[in-house]
Amino acid sequence: MIKHHDVDIAVIGGGPAGLAAAISAKKHGANNIVVIDRNSWLGGILPQCIHDGFGVEETGKSLTGPEYAEKYVEKAIQENIKLMNETMVLKIKQSTLTAVNKKGVHKIRYKSLILATGCREKTRWNAMIPGTRPSGIYTAGVAQALINLYNIMPGKKIVILGSGDVGLIMARRLKLEGADVIAVIEILPYPTGLPRNIVQCLQDYNIPLLLNHTVTSIEGKERLEKIIISQVDKEMTPIPGTEKEIKCDTLLLSLGLIPENELARNTGIQIDKTTGGPIVDQDLQTNINGIFACGNCLQVYDTVDLLSIDAKTAGKNAAEHIQQKNKNTIPSKNIKIIPGQGVKHVVPQIINKPGIINLTLRPQKPSNKTPTLLITINNKEIHKKRLRWTNPANIIRTQINIPQNLLDSTRKMEVTINEQQ
Repeated sequence: MIKHHDVDIAVIGGGPAGLAAAISAKKHGANNIVVIDRNSWLGGILPQCIHDGFGVEETGKSLTGPEYAEKYVEKAIQENIKLMNETMVLKIKQSTLTAVNKKGVHKIRYKSLILATGCREKTRWNAMIPGTRPSGIYTAGVAQALINLYNIMPGKKIVILGSGDVGLIMARRLKLEGADVIAVIEILPYPTGLPRNIVQCLQDYNIPLLLNHTVTSIEGKERLEKIIISQVDKEMTPIPGTEKEIKCDTLLLSLGLIPENELARNTGIQIDKTTGGPIVDQDLQTNINGIFACGNCLQVYDTVDLLSIDAKTAGKNAAEHIQQKNKNTIPSKNIKIIPGQGVKHVVPQIINKPGIINLTLRPQKPSNKTPTLLITINNKEIHKKRLRWTNPANIIRTQINIPQNLLDSTRKMEVTINEQQ
């Protein structure tokens, strides 16, 4: 039996982004809101993140992951937001989504939709690591869940490939649990995790970080027995003759995150090849009118604080979209934002109305040479900001003012980061 529902706003994803967006939408006038999540719990990955450091930028207090998640879950319940756990969204079509759970099939008709589907970890096959297929190879997030949620140690002699934040945090966690963390291996010439995690998780525990190295072979029959690592050149190609054998029983992979956007693709939402998330305007609205995106499915954030702040913006705009009853398609007049020198990507990717615009961008490489953030239109400078330093692990946020005459006459804007000697 199919159950039919009519709501103002449907939110797909019950992690911190989805909850923050739903609460913000309720505060800005939306009444009937439903949050849908395929897990049996709310909060996304936060319940397994038992370390502190969450909420510092947003609230000024250092919370653990479960504490931060519980804060938003309680707010959602207080706001009478409907929560649907263990529910999988199958498709989105014509302002209606189809979902299924143990109670049956649900057809949910919405006025605005917010995508907060999060992301997933890259696996061994994303990195194309050759070798045998023994047990003892985990992504860092799976190992974190094993230890923190199920009290299971993944191994005793451990190597971590990739210097992402989850991998760094797990290096410290495993060390505290008595494991021998042999090294963290990173293919790039710089670590990809936050600087504070490099200090607190590696340097404070004397865990070696090997830059410009990668795993070139995995060996073991039933259980992982050893790995072969090699130095890489500037093209990230292994250098012959630099091979080194490391005996271990566990390899953790911290290779980065992939935004979950299969639903978005199947719905016809345009995807940015660089971020892996939807292409959005200044309201975080996609190319399909009334569908918004936020959280790690939009772009992979450094901290949950910044993620929640942007998610609240998406919720506010989704609520205002209903109130304004603006059912027109995205305006044809818009400015396309182009990432230039030193910039990996920029969100939003387009601007289609005047006013104050919040931009988030990720640097291409680290720099300590007092870099300058420069935004130009037709080679004419409209915004300039000196930066103390840049690091790909840290998103840069800035604001610009776009007047109506600029919107009418411009089609492209370039954002660059230039180093000053």
